[in-house]
Amino acid sequence: MPENPAVPRDAATVVLLRDSDQGLEVFLLRRVAAMAFAPGMTVFPGGGVDQRDADESVRWAGPEPSVWAEEFAATEPLGRALVCAAVRETFEESGVLLAGTEKGVVEDATRFGDARQALVSRELSLASFLRDEGLILRADLLRPWAHWITPAQEKRRYDTRFFVAVLPDGQHADGVTTEAESAGWQRPQDALADAEEGRSMLMPPTWHTLTELAKFPSAADVLAADRTIVPITPTIVRDGDGLRVVVK
Repeated sequence: MPENPAVPRDAATVVLLRDSDQGLEVFLLRRVAAMAFAPGMTVFPGGGVDQRDADESVRWAGPEPSVWAEEFAATEPLGRALVCAAVRETFEESGVLLAGTEKGVVEDATRFGDARQALVSRELSLASFLRDEGLILRADLLRPWAHWITPAQEKRRYDTRFFVAVLPDGQHADGVTTEAESAGWQRPQDALADAEEGRSMLMPPTWHTLTELAKFPSAADVLAADRTIVPITPTIVRDGDGLRVVVK
């Protein structure tokens, strides 16, 4: 264990779900090899919290920040920021926008392509984007799922809250992001098989989450699951001449 481990950065990850003829599917991206964190890994959309994600001017529908704070053992400002980061990162990395108006959820998010790129470049904040377009963040489309913290031995660490959300009707996940070399939908069990047979690489949180989701027959069942969120911090231990990750 390092004497002074790096302080984890708050982050949010969203597991997008949809039902298909083959069963429940999740949206996954394979990160480019040049990424500083998790290069080449297959992951869910997500990323670090921006300080602007805590903007109190964001209008939304659904559970209030205090509810998310309680679910994730966080302060209320952080609860707000985590939800905003989840929505922003999902839009940036997959083109799926968990927002809408008083009449419903956005059905075609492609018309916000310019704003999506401005969010990626940090030229635009989520609060400004939603306000300019007259949109409301739809926190009611999200459910809390898990809380993972990068092992203390890692130099780059994240304190990540995992959410699940169903792909809104009419929207499409495209994976158009410079951070991914490929993206697509897979059944959890197929994604696990790819990793087991060496066709992809998964980090422990992704592997664990896919294993959990493989037990559910539909997206509705996932959303209805009763979850108790507790922080999980894997440990890296020496195993002979190599290393392995232990999750308790």
